[in-house]
Amino acid sequence: MKRFSPWWGLLALGVALAPLLAYLAARYPEVLAGRDGQVDLTRSLIWIGVIAASLFLHRRMPIGHALKYAAIWVALGAGLVLAYGFRHEAAALWDRFVAELLPHRPMTAGGVVEVRAGDHGHFVLEARVDGTDIRFLVDTGASDVVLSPADARRLGFDPDKLDFTRTYRTANGTVMGAPVRLGRVSVGAITVENVRASVNGAAMNRSLLGMSFLGRLGGYEVRDDKLILRP
Repeated sequence: MKRFSPWWGLLALGVALAPLLAYLAARYPEVLAGRDGQVDLTRSLIWIGVIAASLFLHRRMPIGHALKYAAIWVALGAGLVLAYGFRHEAAALWDRFVAELLPHRPMTAGGVVEVRAGDHGHFVLEARVDGTDIRFLVDTGASDVVLSPADARRLGFDPDKLDFTRTYRTANGTVMGAPVRLGRVSVGAITVENVRASVNGAAMNRSLLGMSFLGRLGGYEVRDDKLILRP
């Protein structure tokens, strides 16, 4: 089989990569605008050159094999470019897929956070509270975020050492709560700091996400079967 000079192979690889580099420079000019981007590009080209030189100089592949490998590398590069270009759409599609399977998982879309109603018609969402994931029932009738004793323990509060001095009137009667503060409460991309809360004096099936969190948002509404939260 006919063999060719390895330098012709390197030239062919350079010709194949040139259109890809030109497209990247035109599509993402901000990447090369700074010194860091230029240094990263130079480093990447050096690595590509070293790998290509190793293949061509040490293996001295036949021209057919060389062109085949060059085509594979170009295809891989094009695939990476497409994946990067559609990364936001792919992330949004993944979020919607997860939301269908797990309604309590908040989905960020268009700057707002959406939560689907569960089969029971209520909105249950998962929030990250001071680094711990807590599942809440959204309750606009609750003046504060109300933690169940079990969730309070997960967050480091000891109900046995708290002062239950706050009175709450609920549909089930009067209950006592212990006032506490939560450092950070995050629902999807929305984060509220220093949130007023209380630990319920009796056991609860679910902690409540009340107005001490909801009232500090830019707004919220229920549309069809979705709860929409605005930062």
